[in-house]
Amino acid sequence: MWSSQEAVLVVTARMIPRLVRHPVWRARRPDDGAGQGVLLVPGFGFGDWSLRPLRAWLAARGYRPRGTRTGLNLGCTASLVQRIERRVDELAQVTGRRVIVVGQSRGGWLARIAAVRRPDLVRGLVMLAAPVLDPLGVHARGVEFARTLVRASAWGVPGLLDADCLDGDCYRTNRALLRTPLPRRVPAVSVFSRRDTVVPWSLCQDPYADCVEVHSTHTGMGLDPDVYVVLDELLTRWSADPRPTPHSLR
Repeated sequence: MWSSQEAVLVVTARMIPRLVRHPVWRARRPDDGAGQGVLLVPGFGFGDWSLRPLRAWLAARGYRPRGTRTGLNLGCTASLVQRIERRVDELAQVTGRRVIVVGQSRGGWLARIAAVRRPDLVRGLVMLAAPVLDPLGVHARGVEFARTLVRASAWGVPGLLDADCLDGDCYRTNRALLRTPLPRRVPAVSVFSRRDTVVPWSLCQDPYADCVEVHSTHTGMGLDPDVYVVLDELLTRWSADPRPTPHSLR
């Protein structure tokens, strides 16, 4: 059986040729981004490397994309959200603009929590295949993997999920934040696919976001040309209205 990383490599090898042949990849407009900061938050078990094609595409269009530097996104939910907030703050200070945050899978709902907590720093939010309605409602293999990490954490392995993240105060606090309405000043889009066999598409139906359907697999969401078409329109519009951060108004 393939590991999740091996599966992503297979999907990448299959999808990159289709992506680079698509007009959305070839049409380069370096002035579109105008220096707009974009933070990319990877999925559960994946690092910043998993969103490198998206990062390259954004950079070629004049955006300032950055990764979260959160390793494989396996750690405690509260700790990861705090690290994402720090990265958003750093990027906002560098650019003088509120930051667009794009998160895939677990990265999407972590980004949503960060946006609820720090709307002053977030220009817009895009969630790709993110189970915002119930993070534990994903495929049983994903939940079992999470419980395996909890057991390893209890044995003393650092940097993994704690039991508190699955059914303790950490879980309850962040579940409440996921149910909190997104501030009106933070426009949000949730991208979902009925072909997703990891996250049921119904769990992506955030009532406070515009929900957009594509025909992608779960792991292929960051390489699907249809997703890039959605991002192209959204990010161009959002970056044209930068909205300064509190830092730049001091």
